[in-house]
Amino acid sequence: MATKTETKKKQPRVIMFSTPTCSYCKTAKQYFRQKGVRFKDVDVSRDQIAARDMLRRSGQQGVPQILIGSKIIVGFDRPKIDKLLDL
Repeated sequence: MATKTETKKKQPRVIMFSTPTCSYCKTAKQYFRQKGVRFKDVDVSRDQIAARDMLRRSGQQGVPQILIGSKIIVGFDRPKIDKLLDL
């Protein structure tokens, strides 16, 4: 049986593509902090290369887009996030 520490080490890489004015982005960040999920926040309003990367991955421009491992979630979809992060 895995301990909490072992489980945290196995967390897939989480990258959130967001903008400062997006309320769902703020909610997602708050949720990750509450759950102790480490994530990298990429502001696509300031990083045009990241914005193109996000569009290439999902085919969509809306934020938040959350990359968990190799899976992309468009929007703050808590059930999908919980499933992919085993929360």
